[in-house]
Formats: sequence, C-alpha cells, structure tokens
Amino acid sequence: MNTIFSFTGAGKIVFGNGSFEQLVEHIRNLGGKKPLIVLDKNLSLSGLKEKVSDYFKKAGMGIVIFDKVEGEPPLELADEGATAAADGKCDIVVGIGGGSTMDVAKAVAVITANKGKAEDYLGLNKVPGPGLPTIIVPTTAGTGSEVTFTSVFIRKDLNKKEGMNSPYLYPDIALLDPELTLSIPSKVTATTGVDALCHAIESYTSITASPMSEMVSLEAIALISESLRTCVHNGADLEARGQMLLGSLYAGLGLANAGVTAVHSLSYPLGGMYGIPHGLANTLLLPAVMNYNLPGALEKFAIIAEVMGEPIDDLSLNEAAGLAVGAVENLIDDCGIYDTLETLGIPEEDFPKLAEAAMTVARPLANNPRMVTAGDAIEIYSDAY
Repeated sequence: MNTIFSFTGAGKIVFGNGSFEQLVEHIRNLGGKKPLIVLDKNLSLSGLKEKVSDYFKKAGMGIVIFDKVEGEPPLELADEGATAAADGKCDIVVGIGGGSTMDVAKAVAVITANKGKAEDYLGLNKVPGPGLPTIIVPTTAGTGSEVTFTSVFIRKDLNKKEGMNSPYLYPDIALLDPELTLSIPSKVTATTGVDALCHAIESYTSITASPMSEMVSLEAIALISESLRTCVHNGADLEARGQMLLGSLYAGLGLANAGVTAVHSLSYPLGGMYGIPHGLANTLLLPAVMNYNLPGALEKFAIIAEVMGEPIDDLSLNEAAGLAVGAVENLIDDCGIYDTLETLGIPEEDFPKLAEAAMTVARPLANNPRMVTAGDAIEIYSDAY
C-alpha cells in the first residue's frame, strides 16, 4: 500500500442490455458526423453489416464500412482501414466485433490522424499523438480490448506477432451490450471466455499489480468462473452473458493496468508461427504456466482457488494454491476445449524455436511472478503438449 500506482482505461464505459441503441448519440456527442465502421468479415457476412447499415440509415447518418477484418489480423489491414477512413473523409472510428476487430479499429484511428503507417507505431509509445475519436463495441466476451491501450497484429513477413502500445489507443467510449454476445457460437464463447480468465489471472498475479487492479482482476475471475459454463452450454441465458461480458471488461481493466505475464509471451509465437487463434493459444498454455508460477505467488493462487469455488479450509498454502490449477483445468474441460499442442500438430522439435521467440516478448515476462528462462519455456511447452 506504500507504493505509488495509477489506474487508467477507456475514457468512458457504457454497459447494459440495449445500450447499443445509443451508439449514434455517442457518436454525435464526440462530434462525429461520418464514422468508419470496422467489422469482422465473418460477422459482416452473417447479417451484421445489414443490421448496422439499417441502424445508421434510420438515424440519417452516412457511414463507410470496412469489413475486411479477419482473425489474427495482418498488420497491412490497419493501413487499409486508415486509407478507407481517409478516402471516406471519416471523422470517427467505430469498431464492432471481437478482439481482432477492436484492435484494428483502434489502430486505424491513430494511423488516420497521425498520417503514418502501421509499422511506424509498433512497440511502446511510438504513436506521436491522439487518433480520431474511437468507440469500441465488443461482440465477444474475451480480449477486453475495449479498455486497453494495445493493438496486436501478425507480421507475415517475420512470422511473428507485434503490438502497438500507446495511451492514444485507449478508446474514447467502450460500449458493452450483452445482447450482442447472444449469438456467439459455443466454441468461440469457450475460447474467448478462457482468454478473459487468462487476462484476469495473469493481471492478478503480475508483480506490477496494484490494489485497484487486483480488485478488478479478482472480481473478473469470480464472474467468469461462475458464468462461462452457462454461456457455453446455454448461450441464450442473457444474465450469464451479461456476467461474462462484465468479467471480460474487468479482466481487460486489470490487463491494462497490471499487464499480463508469461502465458502471453509463450502464446504469441504460436499465433505468429502457426496461426493458432489467440484465445486458444492462451487456453492451452494457462494451466501449464500457472503450475510453473505457483512457487512465485502461493498466496494469490490460493485466493484464486477459493474464488473459483475450491474448498481450501484446513489445507496447507501449497495444497490450496495447487487447487487453482485444477479449477482452471476443470473449467476448460467443462467448456469442451480438448485441444493440445500435440493435437494441433505443433512438433516437439520446434519447442526450442518457440521458446527463443517467446523470450523476445519481454514485457509480459518481466511481469511474471517467477523468472522464466528459455529452458523453462521449453518445459512449459512440453507440459502443455
């Protein structure tokens, strides 16, 4: 409590059933007259494009739709979106979709306003100034990108993931409507949900956590562990969807303020080299990294176990902490996620190459409650195999 800490996030958070209907009002309040609407390609084909177009037509507002976003988006997509915004003389960016869509929208806003290229802004604090006003509307409960300062992309030329990290990437408004998550398929619900849990656990155990970040991260763990199973197996349960989306939001706030840990360092190469979706990669590695990290944060892992419903009374600290790993493994199993590195075809002989790449994702490793070497990373990949 004697350390100095800060807590940041999106400029404004709006949450609630039906809150999407206020989107035009929020756009006008930010001075927007012609938004660029960034959409996921698959969601656009499923009818979201028509729904969005009709919504703005009724409101009498002209829009430009950029609906080329795909999972694990390539860096070039951000530049394409910025070109569309400039050509359309758009003055505000609205991202509607999952983590990839939200990341692209945030990047498009800063690229358009700063007249640069996406490659110029990769890394920490490389964005020179504010972007266009941005409103982010998640349709999945997973990445928490609606309240973070990060946009992550695939560098196809380098077979790796890289991110933009800047306070200028924080959205002006995060608009969260649980009703938009009702149509998420169960498999996507499962992997994005465990991704959110991963953010919560990593930010809670991060060595840079603060009392405020710990509070939201721990509440995220509770909300997600209570609601994710229901969302996967009964996706029409709006109350559970709302709890899950709130948990994802809290996890995103924890991530933005305390950072993530070794799970993300080890998962990035899986996405960059093999195209494994981010949420699934984190899901596969989370139990193995937790097991490795136990000695570095026994007290916190014991609290995680208790929050996830494990009986820890009369147990030693080591025993109680170990139950956290089992609780996460049970949740993953109950959500029907049975993939491993082996079933996905990741060869064991590639583990040294993966570990070498993971060591370059330095910021999450610096937050980890236990030092990780390349040799340790190989052992973690083996544990997840």
